[in-house]
Amino acid sequence: MLGLLEGKNVNLRIMEKEDLPLYAEWDNNPDFWGELSSPLQRSKAEIEKAFSEPSVFEHKIFIVEKKDGSTIGYMMHFNVLHPLNKLLEIGYALAPNERGKGYCTEAVKLMVDYLFLSRETMRIQAYVDIRNLASQKVLEKAGFKREGTIRKAFFSNGKWTEDYLYSILREEWNEPKMRTKAK
Repeated sequence: MLGLLEGKNVNLRIMEKEDLPLYAEWDNNPDFWGELSSPLQRSKAEIEKAFSEPSVFEHKIFIVEKKDGSTIGYMMHFNVLHPLNKLLEIGYALAPNERGKGYCTEAVKLMVDYLFLSRETMRIQAYVDIRNLASQKVLEKAGFKREGTIRKAFFSNGKWTEDYLYSILREEWNEPKMRTKAK
């Protein structure tokens, strides 16, 4: 299978058109996003259009699967500001019943390894709501460092939230943390 990154407990595979109905379901499901985020409420047609339209800013979504093939979430990476900046950002979300089991940490480590091995990027960053302790732990276990607070970063559930900015630099990464096997 093309576009597969294999970890010990999870695999990441590039999202295909066949995955869009599930992705749309997640996007629009308040239970999937939890109390810290607002669901995006986008139609399947809007999601399909965004999926198929080319962009100057690279944007790639991967599906997170357990080894038994069950789909448990997604992870994405995209250029920040401009592709020449060599600055990438990641985002991720897992189904509520799969959280707290180490899958997200492994998926983030896989993505970081993949991005530093396949791209000339110097920095990978992520934003996390200051109330989201679980996501902060994921990033810290994956080697990210908290840089600061972004005030009024996102409008969610009727109010502005504050986020922490996390990053990992190439020189902090040094070598793959997972035995990434890309097929």
